[in-house]
Amino acid sequence: MRFLITAGPTREYIDSVRFISNASSGKTGYALAATAIKKGHEVTLISSSDLQPPIGVDFIGVESAAEMFKAVKENFQKCDCLIMTAAVADYTPIKKSKTKIKKSKSDLILKLKPTTDILSWAGKQKLKTQIVVGFALEDKNLRKNAEKKLKEKNLDLIIANSPDSIGAEKAAVEIKTPNGKWQKIAKADKAAIAEKIISLLEKF
Repeated sequence: MRFLITAGPTREYIDSVRFISNASSGKTGYALAATAIKKGHEVTLISSSDLQPPIGVDFIGVESAAEMFKAVKENFQKCDCLIMTAAVADYTPIKKSKTKIKKSKSDLILKLKPTTDILSWAGKQKLKTQIVVGFALEDKNLRKNAEKKLKEKNLDLIIANSPDSIGAEKAAVEIKTPNGKWQKIAKADKAAIAEKIISLLEKF
């Protein structure tokens, strides 16, 4: 299979040195990429993480949500399966300052605009032969919110987890297909979770 995997947070710059981001480490996406390569698949990894890319992947480095969307669009048609593990920023500054914003005694107001929903775009663009996988990080109503995302974004698989998995070496996840029942993977190393996810996708 040809996998297209996104990983890590995006950085939305507000000036020449400061940016809005999140705590995602990219470890899950990198574990999935490494597992897919190990199992003999082709992998294109699009990431903003500082982690070392697994040997054998076609790596595309990005920073912003816009750059990640551009890279996904350019590579989506060539993949059999897109796995969106990246924690893409939901908002980006309307205007970036070309120079460092100086500290003052006044409040600083940032105006933000929504970023493109890459997962929704992929769900609409996919062919019948393509698989699109999304992740849902939820701090409440995990299954309910994940199922909503699965349906609304026209996904083939949703992987739900909680915020305590961010940056951790181990995590617990729950997996669902549109017509299937929830499958729970108990807390395990992210490499072990990646193995189960890739094995599941190989059976599609």
